[in-house]
Amino acid sequence: MRFALVAHRLSETNIELVARGWPGAESALLDPQSALHRLNAGDVALNRLDVLSSLNGVEDGLWIVGQLEAHGVRVLNSASALLSAHDKLLTARLLRSAGVPHPRTMRLTQTRDASALGYPVVAKPRFGSWGREVELCADEESLRRYLAVSFGKPWGRAGAVVQELVEAAGHDLRVIVSGGRAVGCAERRPRPGEWRANVALGATIEPTFAEPAACELAVTAARILGLDLAGVDLLPVADGHVVVEVNGAVEFRPLYAQGSDVFGDAMASLANARPLAVS
Repeated sequence: MRFALVAHRLSETNIELVARGWPGAESALLDPQSALHRLNAGDVALNRLDVLSSLNGVEDGLWIVGQLEAHGVRVLNSASALLSAHDKLLTARLLRSAGVPHPRTMRLTQTRDASALGYPVVAKPRFGSWGREVELCADEESLRRYLAVSFGKPWGRAGAVVQELVEAAGHDLRVIVSGGRAVGCAERRPRPGEWRANVALGATIEPTFAEPAACELAVTAARILGLDLAGVDLLPVADGHVVVEVNGAVEFRPLYAQGSDVFGDAMASLANARPLAVS
């Protein structure tokens, strides 16, 4: 039996997950084409293809992940599930239709699209990550400028989305969900003068334990999108939490651990989980 983490990047998270491995299996980090050549029916693949650095879609290989499934490989984070997380418009439609608290989101094609949301609004690429190209637009004119500039960006063809602003409490939570369990959590705080809590933009990160209701919400969000391993970003609000992002190729660190080893816990939870049923 073989286990492969399917990715293009030698990130710390990918390397550590492969190091923990799958019980009784030869484990490797493989690009999609290599996975297609080496994996057979009964093997296991964890799909961690990320958003392109150009923000205009998903890294090459999603169709190969679909081929792996067709060949009888057990795929965790299926192609459709990963796409549902990377495509922010699809994420919003799935979460809101299931009644999960999530900012109202719509495709940005003209400034009047945001009129029902009320300013300020958040504009971002439809496929985005690392907090890049995300802007807080105070009024229709600033949103118009964002839209005009987007047409000249590599991600312009894929488009942008606009979301209502959820007033933050000065921090957010990133909960790591694996195999239907919350196995890790950290609190992120934006650097002074910055409103986005992305570590890539200088946010500080500290270990914390999420309350049971927050963990349950994160697990529910991952399940609705069909993800086996994900990072769910939650904003505290007066009556609980709001899901602001679901990351299907989430990066995390040892400090996320709720026990002794967040990477080991994530792999153990995946190995012990029943195949995910998407509602």
